[in-house]
Amino acid sequence: MKFRDLGKQYQAMKADIDVSISTVIEKADFIHGEQVGKLEKCLAEYVGVRHCISCANGTDALQLALMAWGIGKGDAVFVPDFTFFASGEVVSAVGAVPIFVDVNPNTFNLSDSALEMVVEKVEKEGKLRPAVVLAVDLFGQPAEHGKIREIAEKHGMLVLEDGAQGFGGRIGERKACSFGDISTTSFFPAKPLGCYGDGGAIFTDNDHWMELIRSYCVHGKGTSKYDNVRIGMNSRLDTLQASVLLGKYPHFVGWELEQVQTVAQWYDELLRGIVEIPCVLEGYYSSWAQYTVKFPDKEIRDGAMRMFAENKIPCAVYYEKPMHRQRAFLDISYEEVDYPVSTKLSQTVLSLPFHPYMSREEVNLVGRLISEYAKEWL
Repeated sequence: MKFRDLGKQYQAMKADIDVSISTVIEKADFIHGEQVGKLEKCLAEYVGVRHCISCANGTDALQLALMAWGIGKGDAVFVPDFTFFASGEVVSAVGAVPIFVDVNPNTFNLSDSALEMVVEKVEKEGKLRPAVVLAVDLFGQPAEHGKIREIAEKHGMLVLEDGAQGFGGRIGERKACSFGDISTTSFFPAKPLGCYGDGGAIFTDNDHWMELIRSYCVHGKGTSKYDNVRIGMNSRLDTLQASVLLGKYPHFVGWELEQVQTVAQWYDELLRGIVEIPCVLEGYYSSWAQYTVKFPDKEIRDGAMRMFAENKIPCAVYYEKPMHRQRAFLDISYEEVDYPVSTKLSQTVLSLPFHPYMSREEVNLVGRLISEYAKEWL
């Protein structure tokens, strides 16, 4: 059993992917080939925004957005405390200060009540300018963007949606990666829509920001790549990765997104009442980047990990350390008391094997092992 079986996925769509890749190789059009433009147009239309700008990875996508806004020294960017390191890393990379905010204990996404309190605290202190809310769509479910937008507008901040795990999710009929003033995603292989290496994209309706980001992606180019008008970076999605994504896209929207709903339902039926299963809010649709359960405490969670290892079942902890505890941020003062939910989650969550190609038998096996293990504490 694989945690996320990319081999099975490839076999299911091998013909489409192989044709798409071979077309690029035959033309030897590896950088900025026509498939890149086709992919950007396709994804912009899918998300429902004017512009999609592809780039080298999801981390660059976040940094490029902050660069387009001129975020830097003296600016505060509010980031969920329970997320992947890149969400905070990019803030420090541009010279701003990441201010971590506790999360909702049910969805694991940014807590709007905690956000409001922390923003007001920063405003009162007067040392930093509240500039951006970086809202993460964790594990496939969009953040509560309506509430976040209200707080951001009240305090004069921009919203950056980190949709690296949320691509394909939605609130009502509005899709993830359309909620931010700028939104981003990642095409890392294990993401809902992944390529066969690194890749990322930025989404916006703003023409000016789009032009800036396209320039920053190619060494700050002006009229050509040899006319450099600003300091940028080298962040391009190569044509081979674009071709992989074009080959996978019809399967993603045509079957995978619905199939992961089925796999999640199988898990829900088996695990409800035994462990705390994922909470998807009413009117929300998750793309299920992970299926993450909560155990009563760290000792029981760690025992479950040992049990899975003994049975050769893969599992993972996302995330074993909250952002405010990361050594890279030790030069910034954070109060432990401000992060009770994130701290508790890091001690109790466990992500189970999950992907659209899982069989009912595989899910049943994972469920049976947890059920049997639960007899030790229930």
